[in-house]
Amino acid sequence: MTMNTAAGQQAEGGTGGVVSAALSPSTQASSPGAPVALTDLSRSFGAVRALAGLSLEIAPGELVALLGPSGCGKTTALRILAGFEAADSGSVTVDGKDISRIPAAKRDMGMVFQSYSLFPNMTALDNVGFGLRMRKQHGSERSRRAAELLDMVGLTDQARKYPHQMSGGQQQRVALARALAIEPRVLLLDEPLSALDAKVRLQLREQIRALQQRLGTTTLFVTHDQEEALSIADRVGVMKEGKLEQVAEPSQLYDQPATAFVAEFVGTMNRIPGELEGSHDVRALGVVVPVHADAAAGLSGAVDVLVRPEGLEIAVHSGGNGIVTQKTFLGSVTRVSVLLSGDVTVKVDQPSVTAAAMSPGTSVQVSLPGMPVLVAECR
Repeated sequence: MTMNTAAGQQAEGGTGGVVSAALSPSTQASSPGAPVALTDLSRSFGAVRALAGLSLEIAPGELVALLGPSGCGKTTALRILAGFEAADSGSVTVDGKDISRIPAAKRDMGMVFQSYSLFPNMTALDNVGFGLRMRKQHGSERSRRAAELLDMVGLTDQARKYPHQMSGGQQQRVALARALAIEPRVLLLDEPLSALDAKVRLQLREQIRALQQRLGTTTLFVTHDQEEALSIADRVGVMKEGKLEQVAEPSQLYDQPATAFVAEFVGTMNRIPGELEGSHDVRALGVVVPVHADAAAGLSGAVDVLVRPEGLEIAVHSGGNGIVTQKTFLGSVTRVSVLLSGDVTVKVDQPSVTAAAMSPGTSVQVSLPGMPVLVAECR
């Protein structure tokens, strides 16, 4: 059995820790990741269509995150890849071989769940070595390998402890070590950090990324947290209603969203009233700016212009088009909320030094810099 599915115990909080810098030769990309292809997957649960023709390719050693709201189908896609669910149609291919009908236990994949899923009656060392024991690995070699993996995730001193004696963050690192112990060519992570507090979440996601890059394991990471997805993945797939809206590198996803849904789901986005002028330009905030290619397809007349807070310009102006209503200090940047005419509020990011002069009640001029923008139907 290569997948670990035991019911686990959840715990609150946790401590960080660092990934061990010293890895033995056997743990340094000894089992390079395999290419994965999900092709035209469809899956329905009664009247609910969880997947509607989803296709995704993951390159060897790549980490792809599936991001989307609850019910969008991301976990169903992962469970079909794992073998825990069967697709109604479509195929799952790993390393060029169709594994759609191969049982989960024979798919040579490691999996980490949100709920840790550790055996409560086993020590950390025994939990990590469980998959190796199922593979009939000799006891001394199994213990050596399990100890090595615990050291890799910074938990050597927790080897003899049971799950209930460890924090949530420590339990999840044991679960990660257990998944990696079998040297899987594909690693599946199902919301692995959502049960942890913010500080531990940040520390553990950095550890996961460092280990994944070091070992070269092909990885699918499912999350609803956009910051998590953007910070950890080589590419991010944004899902909506069982389909992929866009798959791209994090920077491209943020700077060049393909749809209004992606634009608003990833990061903060302003909606500013505008009027299309032909199919290539839009008038908003008193100026005409170009529209991203094909963004206006099927639209005419009044639209909403989508612009991120850092994509707007702002200056103190006695006869400006807006009034500052609020400021949020974010360190070197301050987010300024401005009420425009028509009861529209926008958020503008400014260097904190510049924003110091923009106290609530200040008249300001908000403008578009002339870069191409995304447009959408008016809400």
